[in-house]
Amino acid sequence: MEIAFIADIHSNMEALKAVLAEIGAKKIKTVYCLGDLVGYGPDPNRAVEAIKSRNIPCIMGNHDWAVMTGETKWFNQYAAEAIDWNRKKTSEENRAFLASLKETLVLKEGGKRILLVHGSPKRPLFDYVYPERSKRELESFFAEEEVDIICVGHSHVPFVYEKNGKVFINAGSVGQPRDGDKRASYAVLNTKTWKAEIRRVAYDSTPTKEKIFKAGLPKFLGERLALGL
Repeated sequence: MEIAFIADIHSNMEALKAVLAEIGAKKIKTVYCLGDLVGYGPDPNRAVEAIKSRNIPCIMGNHDWAVMTGETKWFNQYAAEAIDWNRKKTSEENRAFLASLKETLVLKEGGKRILLVHGSPKRPLFDYVYPERSKRELESFFAEEEVDIICVGHSHVPFVYEKNGKVFINAGSVGQPRDGDKRASYAVLNTKTWKAEIRRVAYDSTPTKEKIFKAGLPKFLGERLALGL
């Protein structure tokens, strides 16, 4: 069986539709979302409703928390402006859904324990884990949490680290990749081999960019989509 992990959709429906279409075409039936449904992009309600309608289990991301609470002091100018806009546009029902999300989730699959968290086990909402993070620190996460697999998002930079049967997965970002590859990113875990891989999906970001411009959101948030930065 394969499990797909998606993260950091950021109100980008064009990217989300492309990724969900590929997951469906690959006949992957089990999907989890690692947070940040909203923020940055122009379609917060559609993004939340796409996850809800498909019954995709989801944890909370820092932008979900910010849109829910209205707190933006931890964010840069572009992010804060987009959060304020997303908060105004997100329906009360969808904000309630964001408020219902937990910060962590532990799955049990085939004798393995899988921890889902947006940032890192140390700071679930706000800690960034990049590929250059100390391998010793990555390995310490497993000892501290007593799990076999850890899946995160948040940094928008996908990677997989494996050692001694432990697997650390950063699924990257569906809606706003930042590793120089403009294609949407997601991760897949094979529960027979317990190997993980990052997959990329090409999509046309122009409609998203145009909606960002039309909404009056910072133009940078639309322009960066074509660059993967």
